Amino acid sequence: MYVLTVNQRDSREVGDMVDELIRRLRHVDTLLPFQRSVGDELIGVVADPHTAVDVALRAVRERRWNVGVGVGPLLAADGTPGLPDSQDLEDVTGPGLVAARQAVEAAAHGQRIPVAVSARNAEAAAEAEAVLRLIGQLVWTRTDAEWRVLDLMVPGVRGQQKLVAAELGITTQAVSQAVQRSFWTEEHACRPAAARLLALADEVALPEAG
Repeated sequence: MYVLTVNQRDSREVGDMVDELIRRLRHVDTLLPFQRSVGDELIGVVADPHTAVDVALRAVRERRWNVGVGVGPLLAADGTPGLPDSQDLEDVTGPGLVAARQAVEAAAHGQRIPVAVSARNAEAAAEAEAVLRLIGQLVWTRTDAEWRVLDLMVPGVRGQQKLVAAELGITTQAVSQAVQRSFWTEEHACRPAAARLLALADEVALPEAG
């Protein structure tokens, strides 16, 4: 399982944006829906590493969130393996939740791209984190003008730049330049690598010491 703990960096300046982010994530395929945990923080649980990567990068894009990805199992509050039927965060415990807390605290401390990964397999977690931060750098530095183009693009679909240009009333060359400047193609080529490393961190769990 992949636990995403996301807390706001700038709530004192712009106000609490947690409910708005939860609303935007409502269509994400989750095991435990994103919900407020405490203060300006939300937590959700997903089963698919590709989904974990996507949610992390959505938050990075806004430049106002610390993002922690915790990899590991979860338990109901009574110790039963898996998630409770209540779908309530207060009824959940386990290593995945602890890992996500460690990750978001690491992300909040002086990282240029505030995303971190924690798992019992520390090596795989560190590799996943490195790739996520590299992709996150591409996402973080994009301009609003570039996003207006990229939000209309669909990965893997050929011949769409003319359609996007017509939709926005700009030239196909302008669309092409936005795609190239933003490294959009490279981002989507690298996302599977980040997801694969997250899956490795989940599947190759190291035994606890002692």
